[in-house]
Amino acid sequence: MVNCFILRIGHRPKRDKRVTTHVALVARAFGASGFILEGHDESILNTISKVVSKWGGKKFLMESTRNGKAYVKQWRKKKGIVVHLTMYGINISKGINELKTQRGRVLVVVGAGKVDGWYYKNSDYNIAVGNQPHSEVAALGIFLDRINSGKELNKKFDDAEIRIVGQENGKRVVGVR
Repeated sequence: MVNCFILRIGHRPKRDKRVTTHVALVARAFGASGFILEGHDESILNTISKVVSKWGGKKFLMESTRNGKAYVKQWRKKKGIVVHLTMYGINISKGINELKTQRGRVLVVVGAGKVDGWYYKNSDYNIAVGNQPHSEVAALGIFLDRINSGKELNKKFDDAEIRIVGQENGKRVVGVR
Protein backbone atom coordinates (compact mmCIF):
# COMPACT_ATOMS: atom_id res chain seq x y z
CA MET A 1 0.00 0.00 0.00
CA VAL A 2 1.09 3.59 -0.63
CA ASN A 3 2.52 5.40 2.40
CA CYS A 4 -0.09 8.21 2.73
CA PHE A 5 -0.49 10.74 5.51
CA ILE A 6 -3.53 13.01 5.75
CA LEU A 7 -3.27 16.71 6.61
CA ARG A 8 -6.58 18.25 7.63
CA ILE A 9 -6.40 22.02 7.13
CA GLY A 10 -8.82 24.77 8.11
CA HIS A 11 -10.50 22.79 10.89
CA ARG A 12 -13.07 24.95 12.71
CA PRO A 13 -13.53 23.34 16.15
CA LYS A 14 -17.13 24.43 16.76
CA ARG A 15 -18.32 23.59 13.27
CA ASP A 16 -16.17 20.75 11.91
CA LYS A 17 -15.59 18.42 14.88
CA ARG A 18 -17.66 15.51 13.54
CA VAL A 19 -16.47 15.75 9.93
CA THR A 20 -12.81 16.10 10.95
CA THR A 21 -13.19 13.07 13.22
CA HIS A 22 -14.60 11.14 10.26
CA VAL A 23 -11.68 12.25 8.05
CA ALA A 24 -9.31 10.80 10.67
CA LEU A 25 -11.36 7.58 11.02
CA VAL A 26 -11.40 7.04 7.25
CA ALA A 27 -7.67 7.76 7.09
CA ARG A 28 -6.94 5.05 9.66
CA ALA A 29 -9.42 2.45 8.40
CA PHE A 30 -8.53 2.92 4.72
CA GLY A 31 -4.81 2.43 5.15
CA ALA A 32 -3.26 5.86 5.70
CA SER A 33 -0.15 5.90 7.87
CA GLY A 34 -1.11 8.99 9.82
CA PHE A 35 -3.35 11.99 10.42
CA ILE A 36 -2.11 15.52 11.00
CA LEU A 37 -4.53 18.19 12.20
CA GLU A 38 -3.84 21.85 11.51
CA GLY A 39 -4.62 23.67 14.73
CA HIS A 40 -5.31 21.83 17.92
CA ASP A 41 -8.45 20.01 18.98
CA GLU A 42 -7.71 17.65 21.85
CA SER A 43 -11.14 16.00 21.64
CA ILE A 44 -10.52 14.75 18.09
CA LEU A 45 -7.07 13.38 18.91
CA ASN A 46 -8.49 11.70 22.04
CA THR A 47 -11.35 10.12 20.09
CA ILE A 48 -9.00 8.69 17.48
CA SER A 49 -6.61 7.49 20.20
CA LYS A 50 -9.46 5.54 21.80
CA VAL A 51 -10.35 3.97 18.44
CA VAL A 52 -6.71 3.03 17.82
CA SER A 53 -6.43 1.55 21.31
CA LYS A 54 -9.50 -0.65 20.87
CA TRP A 55 -9.54 -1.40 17.13
CA GLY A 56 -5.79 -1.37 16.45
CA GLY A 57 -3.36 0.74 14.51
CA LYS A 58 -0.85 1.83 17.14
CA LYS A 59 1.58 2.68 14.32
CA PHE A 60 -0.97 5.23 13.02
CA LEU A 61 0.66 8.64 13.53
CA MET A 62 -1.53 11.33 15.05
CA GLU A 63 -0.31 14.84 15.58
CA SER A 64 -1.25 18.46 15.21
CA THR A 65 0.57 21.35 13.59
CA ARG A 66 0.09 25.06 14.03
CA ASN A 67 0.66 25.85 10.39
CA GLY A 68 -0.44 23.65 7.50
CA LYS A 69 1.56 25.63 4.95
CA ALA A 70 4.78 25.21 6.95
CA TYR A 71 4.01 21.48 7.25
CA VAL A 72 3.60 21.20 3.46
CA LYS A 73 6.85 23.13 2.89
CA GLN A 74 8.74 20.76 5.22
CA TRP A 75 7.15 17.74 3.55
CA ARG A 76 8.25 18.91 0.11
CA LYS A 77 11.72 19.77 1.41
CA LYS A 78 12.06 16.11 2.43
CA LYS A 79 11.07 15.07 -1.13
CA GLY A 80 7.56 14.02 -0.16
CA ILE A 81 4.69 14.24 -2.64
CA VAL A 82 1.76 16.55 -1.89
CA VAL A 83 -1.74 15.77 -3.16
CA HIS A 84 -4.52 18.28 -2.63
CA LEU A 85 -8.02 16.78 -2.82
CA THR A 86 -10.26 19.38 -4.47
CA MET A 87 -13.29 19.35 -6.74
CA TYR A 88 -11.37 21.76 -9.00
CA GLY A 89 -8.51 19.36 -9.76
CA ILE A 90 -7.96 16.80 -12.47
CA ASN A 91 -10.28 13.83 -12.28
CA ILE A 92 -8.93 11.01 -10.14
CA SER A 93 -9.29 8.59 -13.07
CA LYS A 94 -6.71 10.62 -15.02
CA GLY A 95 -4.29 11.33 -12.17
CA ILE A 96 -4.25 8.19 -10.05
CA ASN A 97 -2.14 5.97 -12.33
CA GLU A 98 0.70 8.50 -12.51
CA LEU A 99 0.48 9.05 -8.77
CA LYS A 100 0.78 5.29 -8.12
CA THR A 101 4.14 5.27 -9.92
CA GLN A 102 5.63 7.91 -7.61
CA ARG A 103 8.02 6.76 -4.93
CA GLY A 104 8.09 8.20 -1.45
CA ARG A 105 5.61 9.35 1.11
CA VAL A 106 2.41 11.10 0.06
CA LEU A 107 0.76 13.92 2.02
CA VAL A 108 -2.92 14.27 1.18
CA VAL A 109 -4.32 17.72 1.99
CA VAL A 110 -8.01 17.72 2.93
CA GLY A 111 -9.57 21.11 3.45
CA ALA A 112 -12.43 22.42 5.55
CA GLY A 113 -14.18 25.54 4.33
CA LYS A 114 -12.52 27.74 1.72
CA VAL A 115 -9.00 26.55 0.92
CA ASP A 116 -6.27 29.15 0.35
CA GLY A 117 -5.01 29.20 -3.26
CA TRP A 118 -1.52 28.60 -1.90
CA TYR A 119 -2.35 24.89 -1.53
CA TYR A 120 -3.33 24.62 -5.21
CA LYS A 121 0.01 26.13 -6.26
CA ASN A 122 2.17 24.16 -3.81
CA SER A 123 0.76 20.70 -4.37
CA ASP A 124 2.26 18.24 -6.81
CA TYR A 125 -1.24 17.08 -7.72
CA ASN A 126 -4.67 18.67 -7.41
CA ILE A 127 -6.98 15.66 -7.61
CA ALA A 128 -10.77 15.73 -7.90
CA VAL A 129 -13.09 12.89 -7.03
CA GLY A 130 -15.68 14.26 -9.42
CA ASN A 131 -16.05 17.95 -10.13
CA GLN A 132 -19.16 18.54 -8.05
CA PRO A 133 -19.60 19.70 -4.45
CA HIS A 134 -19.44 16.69 -2.12
CA SER A 135 -18.05 15.45 1.17
CA GLU A 136 -14.33 15.51 1.87
CA VAL A 137 -14.83 12.29 3.82
CA ALA A 138 -16.15 10.53 0.72
CA ALA A 139 -13.38 12.00 -1.44
CA LEU A 140 -10.70 10.76 0.96
CA GLY A 141 -12.22 7.27 1.11
CA ILE A 142 -12.36 7.00 -2.67
CA PHE A 143 -8.84 8.41 -3.06
CA LEU A 144 -7.35 5.94 -0.56
CA ASP A 145 -9.24 3.07 -2.15
CA ARG A 146 -8.00 3.95 -5.62
CA ILE A 147 -4.38 4.60 -4.63
CA ASN A 148 -4.25 1.30 -2.72
CA SER A 149 -6.18 -0.65 -5.38
CA GLY A 150 -8.67 -1.89 -2.78
CA LYS A 151 -6.03 -3.64 -0.64
CA GLU A 152 -6.95 -1.53 2.39
CA LEU A 153 -10.37 -3.17 2.54
CA ASN A 154 -8.73 -6.39 3.77
CA LYS A 155 -6.39 -4.70 6.24
CA LYS A 156 -6.17 -6.35 9.65
CA PHE A 157 -4.78 -4.53 12.64
CA ASP A 158 -2.57 -6.97 14.55
CA ASP A 159 -2.73 -4.89 17.73
CA ALA A 160 -6.55 -4.74 17.92
CA GLU A 161 -8.36 -5.64 21.15
CA ILE A 162 -11.60 -6.36 19.29
CA ARG A 163 -12.51 -7.28 15.75
CA ILE A 164 -15.73 -7.56 13.78
CA VAL A 165 -16.49 -10.93 12.22
CA GLY A 166 -18.40 -10.13 9.06
CA GLN A 167 -21.57 -12.10 8.53
CA GLU A 168 -24.72 -11.84 6.48
CA ASN A 169 -27.05 -11.27 9.45
CA GLY A 170 -26.53 -9.88 12.91
CA LYS A 171 -23.48 -8.42 14.59
CA ARG A 172 -20.49 -10.31 15.88
CA VAL A 173 -17.61 -8.60 17.67
CA VAL A 174 -14.90 -10.74 19.23
CA GLY A 175 -12.08 -10.01 21.64
CA VAL A 176 -8.69 -10.78 20.16
CA ARG A 177 -6.51 -10.41 23.25
